[in-house]
Amino acid sequence: MPESKRPMVTIVGGGMITQIQILPSLYHLQRLGAIGDIAISALNGAPLKVLAEDSALREAFPGQGFTPYPDFRKVNPDEKFPALFEDVLRKMPKRNIVFIALPDQLHYGAVRKALENDQHVITVKPLVLKHKEAVEIEHLALSKGLFCGVEYHKRFDDRALMTRQQYRSGNLGEFKLGHAWLNEPWYYRDSNFQNWCTCENSDMFTYVGCHYVDQVAFVTGLMPTEVSVYGVKDAYPNGRDGYLWCNAIVNWSNGASLSVLDGMCYPNAAPGGNTQGIQMFCKGSKDACVVLHDDQYRGLKHCYERPSDNKTYHEPSPDYFKLVYRGGRGLEPVGYGYRSIEALVRAVLRVEAGSDLAARQTAIREIDAEGILSTPANSAYNELVIEAGRLSILNQGRPVVIEYGKAPTVRFKEYR
Repeated sequence: MPESKRPMVTIVGGGMITQIQILPSLYHLQRLGAIGDIAISALNGAPLKVLAEDSALREAFPGQGFTPYPDFRKVNPDEKFPALFEDVLRKMPKRNIVFIALPDQLHYGAVRKALENDQHVITVKPLVLKHKEAVEIEHLALSKGLFCGVEYHKRFDDRALMTRQQYRSGNLGEFKLGHAWLNEPWYYRDSNFQNWCTCENSDMFTYVGCHYVDQVAFVTGLMPTEVSVYGVKDAYPNGRDGYLWCNAIVNWSNGASLSVLDGMCYPNAAPGGNTQGIQMFCKGSKDACVVLHDDQYRGLKHCYERPSDNKTYHEPSPDYFKLVYRGGRGLEPVGYGYRSIEALVRAVLRVEAGSDLAARQTAIREIDAEGILSTPANSAYNELVIEAGRLSILNQGRPVVIEYGKAPTVRFKEYR
């Protein structure tokens, strides 16, 4: 990428997370002059048409748009182009940005393709489903001087950052016992999740439980050592089975234990967008210490004149992502969902400021060491948890041990 040019961004995937977080964040960064042109590649044209015609995005970012692949104006919206994104990546100028927003099981192939085409990569969580794949990506990216970051946006919730600072200063004692939950609304079952988040591919712990496992490690610096995930199968409207109710236990390097509940089980009629939070109970020198984060109810309650999502009473969260008017033309994104993407894009710019390969590699190592952004080098414990969790859930919750060392691996727990 020439020094004088702003990086272009290609999003691979045109689904829900692109619509509600990624694209509006990138539009704002484009408006600020941090990035250049935006393109979106999807399996077919239908979701791209939805994005292009989204009235909320048009209101927030007047005059802005993206290049669609395929062009929904010229093809049958349902015709599939599974290899198109590879052609798009090949034609991109080197050392720009590819943002992966695909189903979990497709991350590895797409991330590798982007790196092989000399592109910096940002991907939605989790990075990949196996630890060895994370290591491959780490080495490939570093060898080329390319940044690879994982969008764990809860790291940019000020609550998590404040807790991390207090914990690492010794002011919260030692974590011993915790409980976290993130349950998405029932209507997710009617969405595209029913086509990919099925038993053979993923589960609700892998999809959203990873947020809170990552947050405990991010806050405490502890490493996960044992995982047990029990999944309750349920049928989607299309008849396919998914692990739509999950109960996980994650044990840690100091003997602490965290339980995590995840599912598509929050009522559509309920006022919040989902239910989520974390409780951490810690041992202090003279008394217990505690962290209680209610991440669903943020002190905001509205009852509307006109129904939204088929209900008039809402308890919206202002913290994850919202578009608001703050003067000027259009709307601006606020919340940790935007701050996370901004930080990842600015990390690419920081790496690209290096004058040569060695300088870019130095910048990547510095970002790894800072530990704020999730990268393959500093957060591959997440892939070990996911690999262990998938092995466990496919075997009725049997405990799986994580073994560290030169070649970290997972295995079933043995009893003597």
